[in-house]
Amino acid sequence: MNNFKIKIEKTSNPNILKFVANQFLATSISYEFKNIDEAKQSPLAQQLFYLPFVKTIYIAQNFMAIEKFSIVEWKDVQEELAAQIESFLNSGVLLVNEISENKKIPVTIYAESTPNPSVIKFVANKTLVDGIFEFKNIDEAKYAPLAQALFRFSFVKEVFISANYVSITKYDFVEWQEVTLEIREFIRNYIEEGKQILKNEILSQNISKKEEKITEREDLDDISKEIINILNEYVRPAVESDGGNIEFQSYNEHTKTVKVMLQGACSGCPSSTFTLKNGIENMLKEMLNDNEMKVEAING
Repeated sequence: MNNFKIKIEKTSNPNILKFVANQFLATSISYEFKNIDEAKQSPLAQQLFYLPFVKTIYIAQNFMAIEKFSIVEWKDVQEELAAQIESFLNSGVLLVNEISENKKIPVTIYAESTPNPSVIKFVANKTLVDGIFEFKNIDEAKYAPLAQALFRFSFVKEVFISANYVSITKYDFVEWQEVTLEIREFIRNYIEEGKQILKNEILSQNISKKEEKITEREDLDDISKEIINILNEYVRPAVESDGGNIEFQSYNEHTKTVKVMLQGACSGCPSSTFTLKNGIENMLKEMLNDNEMKVEAING
């Protein structure tokens, strides 16, 4: 029996709202429907397009994002819409009639270098996951089939998956020019065949961690909250473009020390720890008007 629960999340676009589920909705690729004709694959999407305010529907991993026309306000329709989506998902009807096994999904993958010579970022033309998932070994990848498959290559040391890319850290016994093409083709074929990237179990873990972070943040002091906002707005986008991630760890008001954790391509990078540490340090000093601020960067 299905037991879907839907939570409503705001986005940076006031016309777009996310309806987040506690289980996966699309196991391999994302979908975007701009009208009822394009939504033939999805009975729910077709049903929602009968609502006059629905402009675009996007389905990926564990959420539906809906863009509305300005004829209504979200506060007037969001609860009813969430209930409608939840009811449909629990009815047992398939959300999306996904591509059959013998029909491949057109996918493009390109390899992109990062500041870390041990890491290459493999970028897809489709969203792969919603969130950040890091795996240091095959045991940690128990609920991540794509990461498990990549760890079967003897030279793969770590796997980092976020948005539309996979960052891979290699062991030093091979050079990237010897294996880049092989990995790129492997990832492309894996996605084209519609294989599962993550399992529901890892989604549940991620939701729990996210809720814990929200709870923890509510208990933080005002300076810590401001530091997090600065990191999210000014630092994280640049770090993500390099195939990595940065997480706030702590702030000590007595020593004026901020601790951040580096993940993905930034973890273990010979230059990123120093560069990021000094860049963030200068930014925080200027934006918080405190020249005593210090930053410690640790590898995830």
